[in-house]
This record gives sequence, structure tokens and C-alpha cells, in this order.
Amino acid sequence: MRAYERLIKYVQVHTASSEDLSKTPTTGRQFDLARLLADEMRALGMEDVSVDGHAYAYGFLPASPGCEAAPCIGLIAHLDTIPDFSGENVRPQVYENYDGGDVLLGESGRVLSVKDFPHLPTLKGRTLITTDGTTVLGADDKAGVAEIMTLCERLIAEKRPHGRVAVCFTPDEEVGHGASLLDLERLGADFAYTVDGGEPNTINYETFNAAGAHWEIRGFNVHPGSAKDKMINAALVAMEINALLPAAERPEHTEDHEGFYHLTEMQGNVAEASLSYIIRDHDAASFSAREKTMRQIEKYINEKYGAGTAALTIREQYRNMAEKLAERMDIVERAERAIEKAGLTPESVPIRGGTDGAQLSFRGLLCPNLGTGGYACHGPYEHITAEDMDTMVEILLNLIEED
Repeated sequence: MRAYERLIKYVQVHTASSEDLSKTPTTGRQFDLARLLADEMRALGMEDVSVDGHAYAYGFLPASPGCEAAPCIGLIAHLDTIPDFSGENVRPQVYENYDGGDVLLGESGRVLSVKDFPHLPTLKGRTLITTDGTTVLGADDKAGVAEIMTLCERLIAEKRPHGRVAVCFTPDEEVGHGASLLDLERLGADFAYTVDGGEPNTINYETFNAAGAHWEIRGFNVHPGSAKDKMINAALVAMEINALLPAAERPEHTEDHEGFYHLTEMQGNVAEASLSYIIRDHDAASFSAREKTMRQIEKYINEKYGAGTAALTIREQYRNMAEKLAERMDIVERAERAIEKAGLTPESVPIRGGTDGAQLSFRGLLCPNLGTGGYACHGPYEHITAEDMDTMVEILLNLIEED
């Protein structure tokens, strides 16, 4: 089975995670895909397949005879899709021999256009897979899941020599929680790679340092006719907090290694309001300064309006894994050779986001990220080609077979 055929199957399983981190997985529906994958791994003949109580699905391929001395390589992809755009009732659209032009996304009125996505003409002649404009596709990261599963099938069916391969599909990556409960001892990998987004020739070993920041604002609501010198409008205080952050340091104004503050949600009325942000920066010192800025704003607001007006909670999510991978660049170089063997030129791209590999690298399992062939994730314009997915399977084969 080709990887894209698996993708079309997997994306129809609703697996959106939730920002409510009181449990893992944050949504029980992630078990649906975890169990489906476990069944498929057993059917392929993989060993020690299991799904634990937190929806981590594990499966293993023992080393081929004569390859026992090769390192055990982990391959990791995540089950969930983003919580802030629909991942339910996904209806993938398949265009064989794509013409390289604009694509009308179902009846949604949305258009996957060359103007907005100038790389589209380079995909001409391939089999293009898109959304119908009403949901995400879910190639982030079900494409990675499909490519790993196809790799395992080929290793078994074609009897290719390989060291031990350890596979894990994780929940809750999209909410920064995906690697926290991965059992490293159970996985048993010497090093690993996430397969999670980007063009097939990319390898990522730089991520943001990341935190989530949540504000709760308490107002003082009195009748507006007698409000002078009494009322504190929580909604307006929330607006003031946001205005105190530098406008030029929002995602829409930054690129490359530049960090940002991103307002993801706001609610409010006179009595109470809330704001949720994500804070990102590649540089550790700049990241710390961003957190300090938030704390300074909290102090200022409470001095201005009274203690308890604003309460800020900052939860660190992951750190820049370049700090750890600098010690073992041979792991990155191995991936570069695998990409070159597939006929592509490797490109190292800093991730303006994070992967499970960021957390894992700081937990002791060095884990750069490889592409999947996906584009425009986290929205209705997400798309991928069958051919790029095939290329990613070849790259994974090269990666595993090197020793």
C-alpha cells in the first residue's frame, strides 16, 4: 500500500486534541487512531505492539540477522490534529495529474491559489491531496504516521536489512504535551527522528523555546451612571495588556529566527476577561526576556488597578533542541545522507514551532525532525502530494538501512 492511501484512511479518524491539559490524552478520540495503528502493526508482524493508558502506540521491528550491532532508531509521529480548526468529517480531495493551477476546495468557497501558495506549479503532474475547504487535512501529522507505517511494511515485505526499529505514535503534540509521557525505556532507541511536516529534503534541529501564557482579569462592575472613579472594565484592561506588548513582535510580522507573542484567544466583559498567548523565541535569553516582559506587565496592571486585578500563569512547553543536538551532529548528518541518496539536496530549516523531538531531546533521546511533504498545515489549505510521500518513505528506508 502506498503511503498516501494510508493517509486518506487515517485522516478520516477525528483526533483533534484539546488545550485542557488536565489529562493525557486530552481527548479520548485519539485512542481510536492509536488502536487502529496497533492493529495494523500487529497485522504487519511487528513485535511488542501496545497502546498504553495515555494513547501512546508502540511497535518494534527486531534487527535483521547480522545487523544486531546497528543502533536502534526510533521513528515518531503524532496522532492529534490542532484543536482550533475542525478536524472532524475530513473529506480529502484527490487530483491525479494536477495541472499546477488554482484549486477550488469543494463547495467551501475557498481556493488553494497560486497567488497565496506560489510553490503549487512545482507540484504539476503529481497526485495532489487537499481538503474540501471546511477542515484541516490532517497530514500534520497523519502523513508522518502513514510514511512510518509504509516504511515498516516495506522493510518486512522486502526483507531489507536493518537494525532494530522502534516506532511510537504520540498524542497531544499540537498542544505541546506529546512527548511528556513517552516511555523512553520502553522505546529503547539510541536516537530518534520525528516525521512531522515540511518538504522531503528538510531536516530540522532548531526549534523555538516555547511557553503558554494565560491571563485572568478581574474587573469591578458598577452601574455606568455612577461608575466614575469606581469601575474597572476587565475587557478594557485585557485590551490594555495586549497593547503593552510590542506590535511588531507578532507572528504576522516575524520570520526565520525572530520570536513573537501570539494572542490565541480572548474573552471578556466588564466583570471578567481572559487572554491566552503563546510565547516563542529561538534564543534562550530572548525567550527569558519575553517571559519577564509578561511579568512586568502583570506587576504594572496590579499596581495601576489594584492587587488581584490581573493574574498571569506561564507554562513552559518545550525548548530549542539545537542546544542538545549540537553535541551529536552525526545524527543530523545521517539524515542528510539519506536525503541525498534519494536525489535531493538537504536543507536545514529552523522550525517556527516545535516537535515532540524538542521535549525528547531534553529528556535524553536526541530527536531531530524530518519532513513529510506536507504544506500549509493548521488550516483548510493544507495539502500534500502522493509522490512526496513516496519520496519520504525512500528517505526513511535510506535512514534505516545505512548501517
